[in-house]
Amino acid sequence: MRLVPSSTAALSKDPTLDVELAAFAAGTELIIGLDEVGRGAIAGPVAVGAHAVLAGVETFPEGLRDSKLLSEKKREAIAPLVAEWGPGAVGFATAAEIDERGITAMLGESARRALLELHTAGVPVDRALIVLDGSHDWLTPVLRAPLNIVTRVGADRACASVAAASVRAKVARDALMRAAHDEHPHYAWGSNKGYGAAAHYAGIAEHGLTGFHRKTWIK
Repeated sequence: MRLVPSSTAALSKDPTLDVELAAFAAGTELIIGLDEVGRGAIAGPVAVGAHAVLAGVETFPEGLRDSKLLSEKKREAIAPLVAEWGPGAVGFATAAEIDERGITAMLGESARRALLELHTAGVPVDRALIVLDGSHDWLTPVLRAPLNIVTRVGADRACASVAAASVRAKVARDALMRAAHDEHPHYAWGSNKGYGAAAHYAGIAEHGLTGFHRKTWIK
């Protein structure tokens, strides 16, 4: 795996480890980046990826970027390198859960599930600085014990840990939606991944809704 030093990445529009290294210099021992995928879809789960970076790490996989800036082929190619780079997890919330509790609550619950998986794997989540992409902390309200969380707009593009979380979430959710497409081929989920594309709405008009659809989102 070829790795990119943070100083090299800083010369481009790609993510860096500047935020992570500054936190390590201030005494933080662990950073966990969080990012969501699937918030705006009308079918399928929402997913939140988590990626942990330990103090002492100074490089990250070459080509790592926010998942939205990578083609599907490039995301699939870099995903194994992200997995080698450090521990991570993806938490999901189903369409039915989103219908029942709302998207914001289920973003938080998906993140909590990802962090619980990391905790179970031995990652000391309670000692981490958690970097959450965006301006809204939707994680704290669902936690049973407080964590050290900071929000950062554009973190998925700027911070390597959050970009890695984004790739983890996107690749995992895409795989789930491709499998769902095999079961329900009328909605073109293999290409639109559950978002509101014309072919998806055409499938709904002809075949109705499935258990994968967020029924309260479709009028």
